[in-house]
Order: sequence, then C-alpha cells, then structure tokens
Amino acid sequence: MAEEQPNKPEEQPEGEEPKKEETPEGEENKDDKNEKKPEKKKPIVKKENLAKLQKGVKAASLPAITPSAKCQLRLLKLQRVKDWLIMEEEFIQNCETLQSREKTEEEQTKQIDDIRGPTMSVAMLSEIIDDDHAIISRAQQEFYVPIASFVDRKALTLGSSVLVQQHIGMAIVGILDDDTNPLVNVMKVENAPLESYADIGGLEEQIIEIKEAVELPLTHPEMYDDIGIKPPKGVILYGPPGTGKTLLARAVANSTSASFLRIVGSELIQKYLGDGPKLVRELFKSAHELAPSIVFIDEIDAVGTKRYDSSSSGEREVQRTMLELLNQLDGFDDRGDIKVIMATNRIETLDPALIRPGRIDRKIEFPMPDIKTKLKIFQIHTAKMTLAKDVSLLEFAMTKEEISGADIKAICSEAGMLAIREGRMTVMQADFLKAREKVMYRKKENIPEGLYI
Repeated sequence: MAEEQPNKPEEQPEGEEPKKEETPEGEENKDDKNEKKPEKKKPIVKKENLAKLQKGVKAASLPAITPSAKCQLRLLKLQRVKDWLIMEEEFIQNCETLQSREKTEEEQTKQIDDIRGPTMSVAMLSEIIDDDHAIISRAQQEFYVPIASFVDRKALTLGSSVLVQQHIGMAIVGILDDDTNPLVNVMKVENAPLESYADIGGLEEQIIEIKEAVELPLTHPEMYDDIGIKPPKGVILYGPPGTGKTLLARAVANSTSASFLRIVGSELIQKYLGDGPKLVRELFKSAHELAPSIVFIDEIDAVGTKRYDSSSSGEREVQRTMLELLNQLDGFDDRGDIKVIMATNRIETLDPALIRPGRIDRKIEFPMPDIKTKLKIFQIHTAKMTLAKDVSLLEFAMTKEEISGADIKAICSEAGMLAIREGRMTVMQADFLKAREKVMYRKKENIPEGLYI
C-alpha cells in the first residue's frame, strides 16, 4: 500500500483567485441570510402606546394636554395684537366721526351767522340832529351816526338805548324798548302764597285796616269815588319781631288777584353809584305795567332812615335811593292802581318825610299778642298735631312771659320734635313744657342788653 501522504495545500495557478475554504452548510446559510436580508426598521410607537408601555393603562387614560406652552403664548400674543388693532380701528372711526361732526358744526355756525347778520352793539341816544342823523354815546365816546330808514322816529327819545350796526359804518338800526333790570322780574310773585287770613290768629283790627287800605281800592274803587275821597296810597306795618307783619302781607297776596311785587329794603342798596335809584324806578315802572299791583317792601328801615350830614359816599348813596323812593311814592305823576305796603320793626328810626300822610296814609301797629290771641295761635299751629288728653293750651296761653306768634310756632314745632325723639306719635304736656323752656332760654340768651331801650 502506498503510504499516505499528508494533506498539503494545493498550489493555485497564477491569475486564479484562491478558493474559499469550505464551511459547513449551516454556517454558509446563516452568513448568506445575514448578507441577503436587509435589517428591519423598528416600528414607530405613538405617544399613547408609549405611555401604555411605560406607565401602564391608567396613565394612558389621561387626556392630552394641548396646546403646548409655546402655542398658548403665541395665541395670547395674537389676541393682544387683535385687541390693539380693534382699538386702532375704533379710534380711526371716532376721529372720522369727530371730523365730520366738527365740519357740520362749522357749517351750521356759518349758516346761523349768515342769518343773524353782523354783530350789533348797544349805545345811548344823546341827541337827535334831524330825521336822518343823531349823536350817540358809547364807551365814554360820542359819535355822529345816521339813522336807518326803517327805524321808528317817534320811538326815539333822548336817553333811550339803541342798537348800532358796525358792519359797514356805524348806524342806528333799532331801539331797545325793555331795559328793565332782571332783578325786577325776580321780585314778582308768580305763585300766590299758601297763607290766608284764616291762618292768622287774632289781628282782627289789623286785617280790617289793611283790607280797607289795599284790597278795597283795587276791587271796589267806585265806593271811594261815590263818597268823594281818594283811597290810601300805602300802609306801613310796624311792631316787635314775630308779630305777623310779613304773614299778613302774604295773606294779602293770597286773597287778591293783583300782581304782587316784593322786595327787601337791603336789596335797594347797590354797590355802584346810581344803581339804587335806578332799581327803584324800574320797580315802580314794572308795577305800573302790571297794574293793578301791590308793592311790598320789607325791612324798610334799611334804606329809609333819617337823613343827616355824612361824609361817607355810601351813606349819601343810601339817601339818594330814599329820595327816589319818596319821589315814586308821591311825585309829580300819579301812580295809578299801585299800592305800597311797608314793614319795619323800628318805625322811630324812619325819616318823617317817608311816613307822612300822602305817601303812607295808614300806620298799622302789631302789638304783642294777648291771652285770647295766644290761644288762637296755639290752636292754629296744633290743628294738625296729635295731642294727648293732658295737654292744656290755655295754660301756655296764660303765661306771664311775653311771647310772640313766632315763639308760639317754635314751641309747637319743638314739642313735636321731642315726641319724635322718644318714638311717640302723640305730643304730651311734658313735651310742651320742655319746648317752652328751651325756646324762652334761647330767646333771652340771644338778645343783647339794651337793644330795645
């Protein structure tokens, strides 16, 4: 037998590739599979499935949080931008509306100016030269101006107020008829007062006297003509404070249908020279236009005191006002159906020329009330009050203290307030006692010593 030779590697011819070593079939198949089959991509797992895998079923049931933080900020930013744009749009619309409104107002103002014409000023007619020319004074200067053809020459009087046009040249184009002070219009009583003669306790004689002097000449003037006398021109009411002087004047205004003008004496004292007398003239001028009328001057002692030499310009102006009042009461011209009622607390201080017959024909005194009058006044003021059975008004009327009608009214009002304070709707005797003490204490406390001496 031939000897076995060891396995030697076969020599490969040149140019040929070396043969691969043979491997078992299983290994070859594995390598081929690894080389031939591409690697499989991992499946994309959704967030929900990932949550299931990572945190379980419970975590997967929670709702998704949307939008994220960046989206929320962007949304807020866009909303803010939208708000600014809306605001800008509204601002532009308002500006356009305002511009159109201003245009409309300018057009309307222009139309009104065209209709109204040029501005006119007021001047005083100083002198009439002829039918077509006059001299006017304005701003302390005098001008020679023509008179327009449509101006009523008969109505032109010296000292009257005229309208002057300054468009082309100064010319009189109109006359101001009503130059009454607006204060006079305020003095007129439009609504009649509620007080009547039935609301006055006592004063029967005073009521009769004022009816004879004021009401009867206006309602039945023929009675005075038949008997051959002239009716009284005016009356003055005088007496202590609170005795019913102004109350009686209100009752006269309520009962008569005549125009009623009321003024306080201090209103006739004006700041500038000449204004006080002018106001008196305008007051009686309005009363003459509204005739039949009644002029009530309260607190006449403010302007009608006795005259004396004074170096003060203010005192001289007050005296000028009183002189004008004297002229209006009994001047050259007849007053007609104008009656004057004056009221004062101090008749002794008035000038004798003011209260002489012919100006003031009747002086009516208002004394302090007696027991009977006090009781009537108490009954009038307590008519609408709920009084207890123990209240005795006669006891308060018979008091020795001097109390006026105003004091009685204050006592009744104070007693009612004391009852309200304690929560009662009925006024008792004790309330009236406390009220009387309180009112009388205040009355004595406020009066300086020697005031009425």
